[in-house]
Amino acid sequence: MAQQVEIGVTGDLTPILPQKEDPFANALKMFQLPPNVAFGAPVVHEWVQHRRENIRPWLTFFNTSYLRKPPSATRLTKRVLANIEYFKSNYLFVYLGLVLYCLITSPLLLIAVAASAGVLYLLFLRHKEGMKVNILGKDLPLGQQYALVAICSLPIFYIAGAGAALFWVFGASFLLIGLHAAFYNIDALLATQEDRFDLEEV
Repeated sequence: MAQQVEIGVTGDLTPILPQKEDPFANALKMFQLPPNVAFGAPVVHEWVQHRRENIRPWLTFFNTSYLRKPPSATRLTKRVLANIEYFKSNYLFVYLGLVLYCLITSPLLLIAVAASAGVLYLLFLRHKEGMKVNILGKDLPLGQQYALVAICSLPIFYIAGAGAALFWVFGASFLLIGLHAAFYNIDALLATQEDRFDLEEV
Protein backbone atom coordinates (compact mmCIF):
# COMPACT_ATOMS: atom_id res chain seq x y z
CA MET A 1 0.00 0.00 0.00
CA ALA A 2 1.39 3.35 -1.03
CA GLN A 3 2.14 5.77 1.76
CA GLN A 4 0.65 9.26 1.42
CA VAL A 5 2.89 12.22 2.13
CA GLU A 6 1.42 15.61 2.92
CA ILE A 7 3.41 18.73 2.15
CA GLY A 8 2.36 21.97 3.82
CA VAL A 9 2.57 25.05 1.64
CA THR A 10 1.94 28.46 3.18
CA GLY A 11 2.40 32.04 2.08
CA ASP A 12 0.75 34.80 0.13
CA LEU A 13 0.60 34.57 -3.62
CA THR A 14 0.33 37.86 -5.43
CA PRO A 15 -0.43 37.67 -9.13
CA ILE A 16 1.88 39.53 -11.48
CA LEU A 17 -0.32 41.71 -13.63
CA PRO A 18 0.93 42.73 -17.07
CA GLN A 19 1.88 46.38 -17.14
CA LYS A 20 0.22 48.61 -19.69
CA GLU A 21 2.56 50.37 -22.06
CA ASP A 22 2.43 54.13 -21.88
CA PRO A 23 2.30 55.43 -25.48
CA PHE A 24 3.50 58.87 -24.39
CA ALA A 25 6.61 57.36 -22.73
CA ASN A 26 7.25 55.26 -25.84
CA ALA A 27 6.98 58.36 -28.01
CA LEU A 28 9.55 60.18 -25.87
CA LYS A 29 12.03 57.32 -26.36
CA MET A 30 12.69 58.50 -29.91
CA PHE A 31 14.87 61.31 -28.55
CA GLN A 32 16.92 59.02 -26.30
CA LEU A 33 20.26 57.54 -27.22
CA PRO A 34 20.92 53.91 -26.25
CA PRO A 35 21.74 53.63 -22.51
CA ASN A 36 25.04 52.47 -20.98
CA VAL A 37 27.17 53.03 -24.06
CA ALA A 38 30.11 55.31 -24.69
CA PHE A 39 29.08 58.41 -26.59
CA GLY A 40 30.87 58.59 -29.90
CA ALA A 41 30.53 58.69 -33.66
CA PRO A 42 29.58 54.98 -34.13
CA VAL A 43 26.81 55.26 -31.53
CA VAL A 44 25.37 58.38 -33.15
CA HIS A 45 25.63 56.77 -36.60
CA GLU A 46 23.83 53.62 -35.38
CA TRP A 47 21.09 55.68 -33.68
CA VAL A 48 20.51 57.79 -36.82
CA GLN A 49 20.52 54.65 -38.98
CA HIS A 50 17.88 53.09 -36.73
CA ARG A 51 15.71 56.21 -37.04
CA ARG A 52 16.12 56.22 -40.84
CA GLU A 53 15.04 52.58 -41.04
CA ASN A 54 11.88 53.32 -39.02
CA ILE A 55 10.84 56.34 -41.07
CA ARG A 56 7.37 56.17 -42.64
CA PRO A 57 6.91 57.05 -46.33
CA TRP A 58 6.84 60.82 -46.78
CA LEU A 59 3.95 60.58 -49.26
CA THR A 60 1.88 58.97 -46.49
CA PHE A 61 3.10 61.55 -43.97
CA PHE A 62 2.04 64.47 -46.19
CA ASN A 63 -1.15 62.84 -47.56
CA THR A 64 -3.81 65.54 -47.04
CA SER A 65 -6.70 63.11 -47.63
CA TYR A 66 -6.17 61.81 -44.07
CA LEU A 67 -6.52 65.23 -42.47
CA ARG A 68 -9.68 65.32 -40.34
CA LYS A 69 -10.85 67.35 -37.40
CA PRO A 70 -10.76 65.31 -34.17
CA PRO A 71 -14.30 64.42 -33.01
CA SER A 72 -13.69 65.03 -29.27
CA ALA A 73 -11.03 66.06 -26.76
CA THR A 74 -10.56 62.46 -25.58
CA ARG A 75 -10.14 61.28 -29.14
CA LEU A 76 -7.71 64.15 -29.79
CA THR A 77 -5.37 62.97 -27.01
CA LYS A 78 -5.42 59.39 -28.27
CA ARG A 79 -4.85 60.52 -31.84
CA VAL A 80 -1.88 62.73 -30.93
CA LEU A 81 -0.21 59.91 -28.96
CA ALA A 82 -0.88 57.38 -31.73
CA ASN A 83 0.53 59.71 -34.38
CA ILE A 84 3.64 60.46 -32.32
CA GLU A 85 4.23 56.73 -31.87
CA TYR A 86 3.64 55.93 -35.56
CA PHE A 87 5.48 58.91 -37.12
CA LYS A 88 8.18 59.42 -34.46
CA SER A 89 11.09 59.16 -36.90
CA ASN A 90 9.37 61.51 -39.36
CA TYR A 91 8.79 64.04 -36.60
CA LEU A 92 12.44 63.80 -35.58
CA PHE A 93 13.55 64.61 -39.13
CA VAL A 94 11.08 67.52 -39.25
CA TYR A 95 12.72 68.86 -36.07
CA LEU A 96 16.22 68.38 -37.54
CA GLY A 97 15.12 70.13 -40.74
CA LEU A 98 13.97 73.14 -38.72
CA VAL A 99 17.30 73.18 -36.86
CA LEU A 100 19.15 73.12 -40.18
CA TYR A 101 16.94 75.90 -41.58
CA CYS A 102 17.61 78.00 -38.47
CA LEU A 103 21.38 77.52 -38.82
CA ILE A 104 21.37 78.38 -42.52
CA THR A 105 19.34 81.56 -41.99
CA SER A 106 21.59 82.90 -39.21
CA PRO A 107 25.20 82.91 -40.50
CA LEU A 108 26.81 84.04 -37.22
CA LEU A 109 25.25 81.11 -35.36
CA LEU A 110 26.33 78.74 -38.14
CA ILE A 111 29.94 79.96 -37.84
CA ALA A 112 29.84 79.55 -34.03
CA VAL A 113 28.46 76.00 -34.28
CA ALA A 114 30.95 75.06 -37.00
CA ALA A 115 33.88 76.42 -34.93
CA SER A 116 32.72 74.56 -31.82
CA ALA A 117 32.18 71.33 -33.78
CA GLY A 118 35.62 71.74 -35.37
CA VAL A 119 37.31 72.02 -31.96
CA LEU A 120 35.41 68.95 -30.73
CA TYR A 121 36.49 67.00 -33.81
CA LEU A 122 40.16 68.01 -33.30
CA LEU A 123 39.97 66.86 -29.68
CA PHE A 124 38.47 63.56 -30.85
CA LEU A 125 41.34 63.06 -33.34
CA ARG A 126 43.96 63.88 -30.68
CA HIS A 127 42.34 61.41 -28.30
CA LYS A 128 42.29 58.74 -31.02
CA GLU A 129 46.02 59.22 -31.60
CA GLY A 130 46.66 58.84 -27.87
CA MET A 131 47.58 62.48 -27.27
CA LYS A 132 46.44 63.85 -23.92
CA VAL A 133 45.27 67.31 -22.93
CA ASN A 134 46.95 68.49 -19.74
CA ILE A 135 45.54 71.44 -17.77
CA LEU A 136 47.19 72.51 -14.47
CA GLY A 137 49.14 69.24 -14.32
CA LYS A 138 46.04 67.07 -14.69
CA ASP A 139 45.11 64.94 -17.72
CA LEU A 140 41.54 65.57 -18.82
CA PRO A 141 39.47 62.67 -20.17
CA LEU A 142 37.66 63.20 -23.46
CA GLY A 143 34.27 63.80 -21.81
CA GLN A 144 35.68 66.62 -19.66
CA GLN A 145 37.38 68.14 -22.71
CA TYR A 146 34.01 68.21 -24.51
CA ALA A 147 32.38 69.77 -21.45
CA LEU A 148 35.09 72.46 -21.27
CA VAL A 149 34.60 73.33 -24.96
CA ALA A 150 30.82 73.48 -24.43
CA ILE A 151 31.20 75.83 -21.44
CA CYS A 152 33.62 78.09 -23.35
CA SER A 153 31.24 78.12 -26.36
CA LEU A 154 28.23 79.31 -24.34
CA PRO A 155 29.13 83.05 -24.43
CA ILE A 156 29.79 82.82 -28.19
CA PHE A 157 26.45 81.09 -28.74
CA TYR A 158 24.72 83.73 -26.63
CA ILE A 159 26.24 86.55 -28.71
CA ALA A 160 25.30 84.70 -31.92
CA GLY A 161 21.65 84.52 -30.80
CA ALA A 162 21.43 80.80 -30.03
CA GLY A 163 18.81 81.38 -27.32
CA ALA A 164 16.34 82.98 -29.71
CA ALA A 165 17.06 80.35 -32.36
CA LEU A 166 16.51 77.56 -29.85
CA PHE A 167 13.15 78.96 -28.76
CA TRP A 168 12.16 79.44 -32.40
CA VAL A 169 13.04 75.83 -33.27
CA PHE A 170 11.17 74.45 -30.24
CA GLY A 171 8.15 76.65 -30.94
CA ALA A 172 8.01 75.88 -34.66
CA SER A 173 8.52 72.15 -34.04
CA PHE A 174 5.83 72.06 -31.36
CA LEU A 175 3.39 73.91 -33.63
CA LEU A 176 4.00 71.91 -36.81
CA ILE A 177 4.24 68.48 -35.15
CA GLY A 178 1.29 69.26 -32.86
CA LEU A 179 -0.92 70.33 -35.77
CA HIS A 180 0.00 67.27 -37.82
CA ALA A 181 -0.51 64.90 -34.90
CA ALA A 182 -3.85 66.49 -34.00
CA PHE A 183 -5.40 66.53 -37.47
CA TYR A 184 -3.90 63.42 -39.12
CA ASN A 185 -6.49 60.63 -38.92
CA ILE A 186 -4.21 57.71 -38.06
CA ASP A 187 -7.18 55.33 -37.61
CA ALA A 188 -8.19 55.67 -41.26
CA LEU A 189 -4.59 55.08 -42.39
CA LEU A 190 -4.19 51.95 -40.26
CA ALA A 191 -7.59 50.66 -41.43
CA THR A 192 -6.59 50.98 -45.11
CA GLN A 193 -3.29 49.24 -44.40
CA GLU A 194 -5.11 46.36 -42.67
CA ASP A 195 -7.55 46.06 -45.61
CA ARG A 196 -4.64 45.97 -48.04
CA PHE A 197 -2.92 43.28 -45.94
CA ASP A 198 -6.11 41.18 -45.86
CA LEU A 199 -6.48 41.43 -49.65
CA GLU A 200 -2.89 40.30 -50.17
CA GLU A 201 -3.40 37.26 -47.94
CA VAL A 202 -6.53 36.03 -49.79
